[in-house]
Amino acid sequence: MVKKYGFSFSWKRLLGISGLKNKVSRKTGIPLTKNGFERKIGRIIINMLFNKK
Repeated sequence: MVKKYGFSFSWKRLLGISGLKNKVSRKTGIPLTKNGFERKIGRIIINMLFNKK
């Protein structure tokens, strides 16, 4: 991504890949980014350990 004079360009946005990934993430409830996925898994594990129902 080139950022110059307030202009940014992303070929993924141009091709619609970013929007498609966003729609898939919202429908499935599973983030497609590495960071988001790790946060979700960590949250599930912590809930399993401390929410003993």
